[in-house]
Amino acid sequence: MYRHILVPVRSPPEVEPMIRFAASLLDADGEIRMLHVIPTTTMPQVTREWRASVNLVIPAHETAASLDVRVEPEIRASVDVPAEILESAEAHSADAILLSLGGDRRSRNPFVGHTASAILHYASADILVINRLALTTPKIPRILVPTLVGRTPPKAMRLAEEISIHSGGVPIVTLDIGSSSRSDEGVGDHTARGVPILHRHSTVSEALLGRRKHTAELILQGAARERYGLLLVGEDSHSVSHAPFLTRPFLEELFRSAPCPVVAIRG
Repeated sequence: MYRHILVPVRSPPEVEPMIRFAASLLDADGEIRMLHVIPTTTMPQVTREWRASVNLVIPAHETAASLDVRVEPEIRASVDVPAEILESAEAHSADAILLSLGGDRRSRNPFVGHTASAILHYASADILVINRLALTTPKIPRILVPTLVGRTPPKAMRLAEEISIHSGGVPIVTLDIGSSSRSDEGVGDHTARGVPILHRHSTVSEALLGRRKHTAELILQGAARERYGLLLVGEDSHSVSHAPFLTRPFLEELFRSAPCPVVAIRG
């Protein structure tokens, strides 16, 4: 799906699961660039952290060898972490940036101070934001793709198909949330690569559908009815307005409240 994936990491425990997730989306001749930005320019601290970066580089090479993929570690130092991520993505022609969300469900505001907020605004590459459960859940029963426009977002569906294939062909369930029912409710289908698809619909009032602050709540209610799974949301799945779907308030609410693995893609 991608030839060049940039994977910013903060600490050694992130290296193996982040590279493993990125590898599932990598083309056969693709490359993963693991980037660690030391958030300071004070020389004594930079020197210490530069030496400690061996704890990032070694597991990156070990994971690359075990997965038989190309991984290029990169270490930088800057107080402006988002700018370094964006510059690296531009310099190495990354077509996707994979970010992990540092907050957890108990965090009141997991996006405060998080680099994902800036990257979502300025990056030209696809942005994938994942929560910790998406990295640690060993097996997913299904992939849930919600939509508020009456059609499933193409980029999200392509990503869902890739994840399904690397997860043993688990089914994709589209969750259409709208004020009127769909003719394909409950109908089974398959992607071009043979992944099973099941279409579901949740009917809500026009008034509730138009309230942007309830979008994450509506999506999670639909996911709960399907007993959860991997929840995959895409930017072009919003029809209430032409504003971006993956806004900071929406992502804050979704990642804070979701009791399941979540992947958000901004194409």
